[in-house]
Amino acid sequence: MKNLLILLPLLLGASAAPLAAQAPALQGNGCQGPPSDVKLYVDVKGLRSSKGLVAVTLYADDKSKFLVKHGSIYVGRVDAHAPNTRVCMNLPRTGVYALGVYHDEDGDRHFKRNFVGMPVEGFGFSNNPGTFFGLPQFTAVRLNVPHGGYETTVNVRYP
Repeated sequence: MKNLLILLPLLLGASAAPLAAQAPALQGNGCQGPPSDVKLYVDVKGLRSSKGLVAVTLYADDKSKFLVKHGSIYVGRVDAHAPNTRVCMNLPRTGVYALGVYHDEDGDRHFKRNFVGMPVEGFGFSNNPGTFFGLPQFTAVRLNVPHGGYETTVNVRYP
């Protein structure tokens, strides 16, 4: 649990990355990030409201950059639509990636925690690993995205 409290603010690099890196432009095809032929469609499920934004952080296949300051490729954000929101992410190329997701209910682009450091906003990871005892291992959240793209589901959990 201690690891969860320490690392959760870095979950999405939301307060660490420059604003331009946090909010890549929405492309004409409705996808987040720099234009690409490789797409990742993320179905974010279990949102308790349509308030705010859904933030999806994309990480490269590099354990040393997962959940660390400035470690993400970019953060894509879209309006939340309860109970499910679909997010399209442009990927640099095919390959292995990891995702961190949170429901930014107040739309302030920061992952909220209470006075003891516990999450207040909903969050999840690719492959939906358990987080009861802390943050997941990198190997538990890796996704292999082939040519033609990939679809995945992330279930949001609220405290």
